[in-house]
Amino acid sequence: MNATINNLSFKSIYTDFLEITKARLAVSVVFSSIAGFMLGISSFHSLDWMVLLKLIIGGYCMVGASNAFNQVIEKELDVLMDRTKNRPVPSKRMSPNSALSIAFLLTITGIVLLYTINEKTAMFGAISIFIYTCLYTPLKTVTPLSVFVGAFPGAIPFMLGWVAATGNFGIEAGTLFLIQFFWQFPHFWAIGWFLYEDYEKAGFFMLPSGRKDNSTALQIILYTLWLIIASLLPVLGFTGQFFITKISAVVVFLLGLWMLFYAVKLYQTRTAKSARTLMLVSVSYITILQLVYILDKFLR
Repeated sequence: MNATINNLSFKSIYTDFLEITKARLAVSVVFSSIAGFMLGISSFHSLDWMVLLKLIIGGYCMVGASNAFNQVIEKELDVLMDRTKNRPVPSKRMSPNSALSIAFLLTITGIVLLYTINEKTAMFGAISIFIYTCLYTPLKTVTPLSVFVGAFPGAIPFMLGWVAATGNFGIEAGTLFLIQFFWQFPHFWAIGWFLYEDYEKAGFFMLPSGRKDNSTALQIILYTLWLIIASLLPVLGFTGQFFITKISAVVVFLLGLWMLFYAVKLYQTRTAKSARTLMLVSVSYITILQLVYILDKFLR
């Protein structure tokens, strides 16, 4: 009986930990860091597995900490929304103090691990937590500009991998940052569109015009175009050691057209279904894009 209770207790603690750190989101963010790291190393033979492991664990800690802080701050608002009311803190399965303890522990662990890679990696990791927790989170109930602010920590992981691999922040890391920065807008505005009514219950302002209208849909198209342009910069030869071949550039361009197609479709239909489809396409887009960059580097 005790063994069964202990197993159930462990399982519930483990499940709550995954939820408080938003594990699926954290894993996708860490993947961006891994992609940036692979682009930063000189060759596969120079890959330092210990540094990569530190980046993976440290990166997860930083993202998990940001999400835990966020859920403590928004615990009373999360109760109001269907998609968040069953999270550990609003559902009272976990106390705010316990969640805060986890957040601080993850922050310290993450910064220490990233610092052992190099100082710049730790600095950018800490900046990411600060912006997400202290600026983006409180601004969500104040202004749609919160998405712009949140795009900064959201864009850091891709370039963080490069900084971890090279110890340098230059045009290469800046380009990686720019690509993921522009990607944030169509991705999160698509989420804000199909979850509009749920966000409205908590008073969150996520869409640029504040409404599901042509203005918001048009801005989604505009930022998708900026994303396509940014993703093609590496083929022009102005981005230092980060460059891609013309063949890969064609693939990247076609990927961009794929995402643009669904952005235009949202403009035409303005339905929650189209917004959800665009969100799913955007997730696939950024993953495939990063894989194309990596394959181009190691196969050319």
